[in-house]
Amino acid sequence: MVEGQYRLAVIVGSVREGRFCPRVADWFIGRARQRADLVLDVVDLADTPLPPRGQATPVSGGRYESAAVRGFAERIGAADAFVVITPEYNHGYPGPLKIAIDSVNPEWHAKPVGFVSYGGISGGLRAVEQLRIVFAELHTVTIRETVSFHLAHSRFDADGNPLDLEVVNGAAKTLLDQLGWWASTLRAGRAARPYGG
Repeated sequence: MVEGQYRLAVIVGSVREGRFCPRVADWFIGRARQRADLVLDVVDLADTPLPPRGQATPVSGGRYESAAVRGFAERIGAADAFVVITPEYNHGYPGPLKIAIDSVNPEWHAKPVGFVSYGGISGGLRAVEQLRIVFAELHTVTIRETVSFHLAHSRFDADGNPLDLEVVNGAAKTLLDQLGWWASTLRAGRAARPYGG
C-alpha cells in the first residue's frame, strides 16, 4: 500500500444458492479497482464460513476462540473502510451477514461503512436502513450516499453490466469519494488518539 491509499474491504453479503449478489458485486468491484486511492479486499461470505454463534468479544489474550472468526477479524481489523453489498430479503438483510457483523467487535470501531443494495421495488434500501442501526452500535460511521438497484434482475444486461451505467457509475464514484475522505480522516484520528469505544 502506498501513501494516500486506504484499505477497502468489500463484503459480499448474500450466500444463497443461485444468488444475484455476484452480479452486483462484480460491477462494483470493477469500479473500485479502477481507483488509485484504495487497496481492495473482497470478503465473500459464501467463501467465509463463520460459526452461527461467533464470539464478538475476544478471549484468551485478545484472540477469538474460533479460527474462522480470527481470520475474519484479521481482515476486518486490517481494513480502513467497508462497503457492504446486500440484498433485501423479506424487508431485511441476510442472516449470514448479521452473523458476520456480530462475529467481531472492536475491529469495526471508528471506521466508515458504505452500502450497495439491491432488491425489488425498494432497491434494498430497507435492508440498508436496518444495517445503519446495527453499525451505529459498532461505533462506525455510515456513509449517507448509497448505491441501490431497484427491480435488480431487470437492471443488468446479459453481460452483467448495469443498464443505467452512467447513473450508477456516478453513484459509485460519489460513494467511494466520501468513503475515502472518511477512511483517511478516521485513520488519522485513530493514529493520533486511540478510539475509546
